[in-house]
Amino acid sequence: MTKHPVDPVSSATIAGRVTLDPMPPASGGGTVDRAAPVEQVMVTAVGPRTRRERPDRVAGEEPLEIRLAGPGTEPEPVAVTMRTPGHDFELAVGFLLAEGLLVDQRDVRTVKYCELPEGDLQRFNVVTVTAARPVAVGDRRRRVTVSASCGVCGTASLDELKDRCPAVPTGEPISVGVLTNLPDKLRRRQPVFEQTGGLHAAGLFDTSGRMLMVREDIGRHNALDKLVGWAALQRQLPLSHAVLVVSGRVSFEIVQKAAVAGIPTVIAVSAPSSLAVATARSLDMTLACFVRDAHANIYAAPWRVTDT
Repeated sequence: MTKHPVDPVSSATIAGRVTLDPMPPASGGGTVDRAAPVEQVMVTAVGPRTRRERPDRVAGEEPLEIRLAGPGTEPEPVAVTMRTPGHDFELAVGFLLAEGLLVDQRDVRTVKYCELPEGDLQRFNVVTVTAARPVAVGDRRRRVTVSASCGVCGTASLDELKDRCPAVPTGEPISVGVLTNLPDKLRRRQPVFEQTGGLHAAGLFDTSGRMLMVREDIGRHNALDKLVGWAALQRQLPLSHAVLVVSGRVSFEIVQKAAVAGIPTVIAVSAPSSLAVATARSLDMTLACFVRDAHANIYAAPWRVTDT
């Protein structure tokens, strides 16, 4: 297991309410034995009449089990998701909000890693969130592992999403010039992608183009969960004045998670799915895709996008 620096957010207390369990340092040095977002491997590089061994860097991928507990109750497993290690607490909180198991950001009381023996390799692959009010996992528990490639929608239908999702805020208009520049700004803030070429990213910006936060992960839905979890732990939901930018395509789940977080505008460098378009239109969310080279296709709510 790779030595990885302690994430400073894990020992913080947010708004005097949410306690994030500190990760103990290894003896003598401020590091812990846990999976890293980047791993080094040896590869055989081949070409015309050439063959050589050389080191390469690949994106980390590890399972994360998310557990949920109410006040005074034992934690219940909710899901296992394949993720890039890092910002695990944000991922857990964002996922639970998107699934409707946490109704409000104020529901989060504590977040911590599983209390396993020192040296157990799964120690930092299990996160428990304790809610401030009783919770019922019941049938909302994921029955299978959530893959890093596509995610699994926990909402049975668009009607159910509309019933439990608050109205998407009107938000603020965004100009074509700002909108079409955001993917490039996101690309420049992807340090792990620069090393590995293997991660997706999700970024929050304001309508002037100022970056608010970026998260990376091997799964695009995980990257968004990390962003939403970050905002929840900072007590910044709903994200009514934010613009979400994602690398790659837009599925229903991306629109769903953005809607739950109160994000009115979603931008992507690639294509949307038909259900993503239908959902955005139903919720009156702005959805702009194929955003590149100063152009974009707006699939829903074009009224938020201005010419100047």
